[in-house]
Amino acid sequence: MRSTARLPGRVLVTGAGGFAARPLLARLAEVVDPDGGHVAVFGPSGADAPAKLPACFRPEACDLVRPGAIDAILGSAKPDIILHLAAQSSVSASLTGGAARTWDVNLFGTRQLAEAVARHVPAAILLFASTVEVYGLAFRSGRLDETAATAPQNPYARSKRAAEDLLLDTLPASTRLIITRMTNHSGPGQAAQFVLPSFARQIAQIEAGQSAPVLHVGNLDAERDFLHVDDVIEAELALLGAAPSLAHRTYNIASGTPVPISALLDKMLAQARTPIEIRIDPARLRPSDIPRVDVDPGRLMAETGWRPAVSLDQLVTDILADQRRQTGSQTGSSTGH
Repeated sequence: MRSTARLPGRVLVTGAGGFAARPLLARLAEVVDPDGGHVAVFGPSGADAPAKLPACFRPEACDLVRPGAIDAILGSAKPDIILHLAAQSSVSASLTGGAARTWDVNLFGTRQLAEAVARHVPAAILLFASTVEVYGLAFRSGRLDETAATAPQNPYARSKRAAEDLLLDTLPASTRLIITRMTNHSGPGQAAQFVLPSFARQIAQIEAGQSAPVLHVGNLDAERDFLHVDDVIEAELALLGAAPSLAHRTYNIASGTPVPISALLDKMLAQARTPIEIRIDPARLRPSDIPRVDVDPGRLMAETGWRPAVSLDQLVTDILADQRRQTGSQTGSSTGH
C-alpha cells in the first residue's frame, strides 16, 4: 500500500548507503519539500554514497561512533524528521567475530545520535529501525505483538534491544520516538550474506558457469516472515505521516504470514535455467535458530492503514534478476515490478 502523506520539514537519514536506505531516499524525494535541505548521512569515508543522489538530499560523511561527529551534522542541519537506519545489521557477522563492532555502531552510535537530538532538535520525530530479532526465544510461545516480552539471542538483537531502551530513557519527552521492529526484508541491492540474495547469487553464478551446480544452504525448515523492501519503506512513510496521532511508540513491520525458507527457495529454483543440487552446509546453521517467527503487525495496520503490496513471487523474481545483473547472466531473466 503506497503512502500518500507528504512529510513537512527537513529530513535526515542515517545509514543512507545501506540496502534499505537507497530506495528510501528515492521515495522520500517524492514526498518532501524539494528545497528543504534534506541530509543523507553516509559512512565515515562517504564511499557508500551513490554516484547520484536525489537532488533534494545533500550527502554527509560521518563516523557515527566518533564523539561529536553526528552532533555537528545535526547542529547544522536542524532536521525535523530523522530516520535512524545506520547499523551493523548482520546476525551472522555479530556471531562470527563482529560482536564488538555491532555494539559500537548499534548502541554507542545510537547514543551519540540521541545526545545530538536532545541538544539540537528536541522536538524532532525520530524513527528508529529496530528488528523482530529482539523477541528471540519468546517466539516459542507463538504469535507475538509489541506487548510481548523480549528474549534476544544474538549480539545484533541484544544491541538493538538495548538501543531501544537507551532512546526511551534518554530522549527528551518532546521528541516523538517511533520504534519499528522490522521483520526480514529483502530486495534488489541486498548483500549476498543474507539468505535470499545468497540463494540468488549462487543460482546466478551457476547459470553463468561460474560455479558447480550445487547450492549451499542452511536450515530450510525455519519459518520466517518476509517483506519486500518497498513495503517496508511504505510502512515507514505511513508511520511518519501519522506521527502526530500515533497511539504507541513501538510498531512491528511484518506481513503477519510466516513461510518456510524452503518455500522461497522453491520459488527461486522454479526460475532457474539449469538443474541445481541442494546441499546443507553446517557452517550456515545458526547455533540458536528459532523454528518459527510469527509477528503480529495489527497495531501498524490499524493505526496507519498500511498493508503489504508486493508478493513473495515478485520478491524472489526481483532478487534473482538483481543477482543475474551482477553476475552477467541476464539473458532471459524475468522482469521486475
